Amino acid sequence: MEHNHSHFAALTAIAAENRVTHLRCLDAVNLDPEPIYQIFAVKGEALAEAMICRVLEDIAHKLDALQNANRSHSFDEIVQPARRIASIGAQIGLLDVQQAAQHVATSAHQADGVALSATLARLERAFDVAVSEVWRYRDHV
Repeated sequence: MEHNHSHFAALTAIAAENRVTHLRCLDAVNLDPEPIYQIFAVKGEALAEAMICRVLEDIAHKLDALQNANRSHSFDEIVQPARRIASIGAQIGLLDVQQAAQHVATSAHQADGVALSATLARLERAFDVAVSEVWRYRDHV
């Protein structure tokens, strides 16, 4: 029996030439601070902080529910909560959260599991960064 390893050597050489490019996710956030400024101006510091905390906590709970629905492939349980997150994001100026949540809803509506996982991960990253940014803007009010 003859073994020909030259085929494998050629594949290894090709693989070495095709380097994998790692994309780095930037932590920049698209945030409109005006709604937050308005909330603080109208409600005052204590009430505004409490309100924003409740809103962010609500989004966090909805994200957890979206993850659970995604794990069980319950696409129909994702569309409305994702749209609600998009609406909340728009109301308080979390533009990246709004856009990512809209994409999550679209992916779930289309029952596209791969796109849903990717957009849901993007939504979670956008939310994590937005939470930090909201409090940074609050410090400037």
